[in-house]
This record gives sequence, C-alpha cells and structure tokens, in this order.
Amino acid sequence: MTEEKNANEWQAPPLPELIKKEEPEMSEAATLFNIFIEPGRTFEDLRRNPRFLLATLIISILTTAYVFGLYYKVGDEGYRRFIVEQIDKSPQADSLNNEQKNNAVNMQMTIGKVVRYTMPVFVIISIAFGALLYWLGSKVFGGNGNYLHAVSVWVYSTIPPAIVSSLAGVVVFFLKSADEIDIAASQRGLVQANLSVLFDGKSMPILVTLISVLDLFAIWGWILAAIGLQKTNKISSGSAWAITIIFALIMVSFRLIGAAFSGNVS
Repeated sequence: MTEEKNANEWQAPPLPELIKKEEPEMSEAATLFNIFIEPGRTFEDLRRNPRFLLATLIISILTTAYVFGLYYKVGDEGYRRFIVEQIDKSPQADSLNNEQKNNAVNMQMTIGKVVRYTMPVFVIISIAFGALLYWLGSKVFGGNGNYLHAVSVWVYSTIPPAIVSSLAGVVVFFLKSADEIDIAASQRGLVQANLSVLFDGKSMPILVTLISVLDLFAIWGWILAAIGLQKTNKISSGSAWAITIIFALIMVSFRLIGAAFSGNVS
C-alpha cells in the first residue's frame, strides 16, 4: 500500500536540456573581409550569430568623412552659391527680398553644419528603418529570421559598395577641382558608376535620376541583399529578390519625387 502511494505522488519534471547557442565560424573582422569574396558563406554565418556593430561603425565613419570632405573641397562660398541657386529656382524666389534670401541661406548653412556633425545618427536611423522594411518583407514571404538578422543583411549588403566607392571617391577628390564638382549630383557620391554621366542633370533631373538607378554599386548592394535575405531567413531566391526589388522601387520613387520638387538630380 505504501509503495503504491509513493508511486502516485507528484514528481518534478526533468530539467529541460540546455540549448547550446550556435557559435559563429568567423570573427567579426573575418566577416568584413569574407563578405567581398564569399557572401553566401558569410551570410550563413550571420544567421548563426547576427552582428553588425563594427560594420556600422565603418559605414558611419565613411559617410561622415565624405560629407566633411565634400564640404571642405567645395568650401563655404561654394555651398552658399549652391543654396542661392536652389532658392532662385523655387517658386517663392520672386516674393523674397535680399534680406529674406540672405536669412534663408544662413539657415540652410546652419542646417547643413548640424547634419554634418550628426551624420552618424542619420546613418544609424537609416539602417534601423531599412532593416525594419527587410524584416517585415521577409516575414510576409515566410522568413524565419529576426530583426537583428535584417540589420545584419542591411549593413553587410551596404558596406562593400560603400568601401569601394569611398576609395574611388578619394581619387576623384584629388583629381577634380572644386569648380568641377556638382554639389547636387555629388550627394550620392563623387563616383557615378552609371550612364547618367552622359546626360545633363541640370536640364533633365528626373530622367537623369531614373537613369542613375541602374548603378553598378547599387546593383552590387542589391545582389548582396538578396543573398543575405535568402540565407538568413531561409526563403527562396525568388522571394529574396522580390523583397529587394520592392524596396529598391520604393527608394527610387522617393528619389524621383525629390528630383521633381528640387529640380536637381536626386
């Protein structure tokens, strides 16, 4: 009787097995190198352990260095002339007197200065927002990656084109004089790896913006993004490309709207 009672007594369930975290095969430094030569394997490693801090830091430094370099290359007067040109092209130009125009120029110069010094913040915000779109898109197509995987895809699909275009931009900085640099067209980089260089951006800003979409650096980034989404979310190549193309079309739409309103290549 005692043995039967003991057998029916409640017993604590066994402890669950410890789940071992899957360790990455590459160090973060190795990841930065291998994304150039083995993107598929690199993104598979980022699925095991998403990481992006070092790459984000590099992108922030490159972007900030570029905006400061462009400013010092063109100079304060060059930027003032550019802003005056933009104000003169606006519909409100005729209603402004000289003092109002001067105040508007000074305000734009101040805003530009603030943007330069806070550029890393804008880089982080753009990464966070872009990764959010990638994450939502991957969920729609049945992906099983998390938000940190999406951040890794965004950052590591951005950094190879960013590094190569920055190095090429340094060469252009030394070869071009300040008078040869179009500030509006240079907002997206000094090196344009597309056919837009064959057209006049000032007279056809919308057309040139549309042509500049098919840029070799941009296409490189799209390819990396599609590979990354596929590997980190375990979705098909077609689904990964659909997400990438949809996002690219959204960005192109915003650029075309910007070109239409500003009268400059966006």
